[in-house]
Amino acid sequence: MDTAHGHPKFFDNVSRYFDRAAALTDHPKGLLEQIKVCNSVYSFQFPIRTSRGMEVISGWRVQHSHHKLPVKGGIRFSEDANEDEVKALAALMTYKCAVMDVPFGGAKGGVQIDPKKYTVEELERITRRYTTELIKKNFIGPGIDVPAPDYGTGAREMSWIADTYGTFHPGQIDALACVTGKPVSQGGVRGRFEATGRGVFYGLLEACSHEDDMKKIGLSKGLAGKSVVVQGLGNVGYHAALYCQQHGAVITGLAEYEGAIFNEKGLDVDAVVKHRKEAGSILNFPGAVNLADRADALELECDILIPAALENQITGENAPRIRAKIVAEAANGPTTASAEDILMTKNVMVIPDIYLNAGGVTVSYFEWLKNLSHVRFGRMGKRFEQTTNENLLRLVEESTGRKLTDGEIKTVARGADEIDLVNSGLQETMITGYQQIREIWRSNDQIPNLRTAAFINAIDKVATCYGELGIFP
Repeated sequence: MDTAHGHPKFFDNVSRYFDRAAALTDHPKGLLEQIKVCNSVYSFQFPIRTSRGMEVISGWRVQHSHHKLPVKGGIRFSEDANEDEVKALAALMTYKCAVMDVPFGGAKGGVQIDPKKYTVEELERITRRYTTELIKKNFIGPGIDVPAPDYGTGAREMSWIADTYGTFHPGQIDALACVTGKPVSQGGVRGRFEATGRGVFYGLLEACSHEDDMKKIGLSKGLAGKSVVVQGLGNVGYHAALYCQQHGAVITGLAEYEGAIFNEKGLDVDAVVKHRKEAGSILNFPGAVNLADRADALELECDILIPAALENQITGENAPRIRAKIVAEAANGPTTASAEDILMTKNVMVIPDIYLNAGGVTVSYFEWLKNLSHVRFGRMGKRFEQTTNENLLRLVEESTGRKLTDGEIKTVARGADEIDLVNSGLQETMITGYQQIREIWRSNDQIPNLRTAAFINAIDKVATCYGELGIFP
């Protein structure tokens, strides 16, 4: 049940989703309890010298499930970070990795700071000290626990983590695989920065391709022409909105912490971002209407609503006023269990976070593989593929008598580079993941929605892993 403020405890909310799905499985109670609980919770404090004097910083690292190693999950820098939130996010990571067949257990980290209030030098000290605390307790390592960026962190912080870990482990050949989301120059992979938003787009594209499903909620097949409202213009929200727009969707509403704007004819995403950089706000964008409250954007009439900010945005209080046909969860935990009950009575399709925003961990997996193999994707085969394709095109020319232009040959014959392979792998993973949970959803009338199907999928896979380990019969 939602609290009086409309915000349930995050981990309790995740547990409610888990329990609903678990009740539809045949796994023993003890096994389900093992899957549900967090295996390890590390809470700690450390001092940092800042321009304001000494400060004591609170940090957490939660390893939710050790059914596969390493465990995997981002590190969040937020003033609102707390143990409950980190536990919930770690649990979601377990289920997310299982749904997408990414061979990691789930984990998450948090540091209770507002990064905007610290200088770059202070943030570096905090990040390196946080990493040191993890090293002390063996909570980080290529085969143990592999962090990544999350809210408030990015490639810069990940490079500091990698450097700190390498300092403590000189000569460890796979040291760069201790963290993902790094700059490409520091062992990162091309496509990781935009991966979560691109994954949201691929997931929506696949969901909207099923004509029967779209018909049931009063929409036509395909993404083109659909009206989209996006809450949050950070990395995930921006890229999700941009790729949807490029594929023909109409972005009618955008919301950020300073407010929200609306234009039923459509907003140019890049133009809005440029305006925000120049004016310091998305408000007063030419041709758009300012909304009185940023939360009002969630209640705009649209085909697709993409909450891409933080958890608990759609609650039992505002769910009755949601007018979208599809809620596409680009953020972690944006919809409470009570809200989803209401959305189901309104025939709203909710595409769950443990599937839809899994693009980040999917491409992080690719980065981890790249670091372990010590070779860039495409390096070994790109030229061979290109030469083979060129030879095939020459044979086509000879057999048809049509001379191809150099431009045509270059376009068709080119071999796949790293970014091509990463995006192709991401798209394949998102398509396969959706097809799996949709099949579960449609196979049993007792399964009410995609989220329950996704949790059943995750529970079954984790349970199978424990069974193969001989821990549970």
